[in-house]
Amino acid sequence: MDNLRIGLIGYGEVGRIFSAGLKATAAWDLKFADPAQREEPLAHAAALGVEACDGVASLCAKSTLVISAVTASSALAVAQAAAPHLRPGSYFLDLNSASPGTKQRAAALIDAAGGRYVEAGVMTSVPPYGIRVPMLLGGAYAASLLPTLQALGMAPQLASERVGVASATKVCRSIMIKGLEALVLESYTTARAYGVEDAMIATLQETFPGIDWPAQGSYFFSRVAQHGKRRAEEMREVANTVCEAGFEPFMASAIAEKHDWMAAQARAGLFADLGKSPPWQAYADRLLAHRAPAANDDTA
Repeated sequence: MDNLRIGLIGYGEVGRIFSAGLKATAAWDLKFADPAQREEPLAHAAALGVEACDGVASLCAKSTLVISAVTASSALAVAQAAAPHLRPGSYFLDLNSASPGTKQRAAALIDAAGGRYVEAGVMTSVPPYGIRVPMLLGGAYAASLLPTLQALGMAPQLASERVGVASATKVCRSIMIKGLEALVLESYTTARAYGVEDAMIATLQETFPGIDWPAQGSYFFSRVAQHGKRRAEEMREVANTVCEAGFEPFMASAIAEKHDWMAAQARAGLFADLGKSPPWQAYADRLLAHRAPAANDDTA
């Protein structure tokens, strides 16, 4: 793409990784306008040489490739805000974990305004991979954007010319992955309450020997504690996807509640002094110490 200029909407964990890896020229985040939160993200952007814009309109005016990396609940609102300000023919790459229906509505807004919408299904956690995180692209403009993203060092694959296929693949996977996280939190903490965690994990290890269950447990506890709010929002979009398919989202809704609950414990400071990379038992012990008393509590 000639005269490529990249702008990031969303300057959280994913936005920062992509800003650094792609050498983005501009970024915008709601925190930039919040006096109580702006100092750290503005300093981070300045250290990377990323221009902190004063709004979506300003960012779109500077960019030929706009990348949206916000929370799932904000995906459509960002497309609505960006559409009137996009440069004609510029690309809008939607990284957000939204339902196929949400992505299709976002695509209609961007394309009607003269932009080129491309959905991305980010297929695993971003930090271990950086900008080379496995990613599926979808939409009428996905094939034309693919060489540019590859030249930037990304590792996308084409999923479909139809918007919604990549996101459906992503969110159906999320039922399994985010569900496993929620199950591990509940299973491990309950097992520790009864003092049977070693025996329980040994049976998991026997049944699924390819997984290091203690290490995986520690990773799941830490990721949900750190990103549970965002994961819960994603799972509510997953629930929308299940509804769009004609089913009741029993599991997706329950997973969202578990992630939200864990995030609330983190916001309350329950894990604040656990240090770097604590084992899962440290998280579980804090949860157990602050649990509500049960009607028949024989685990104390």
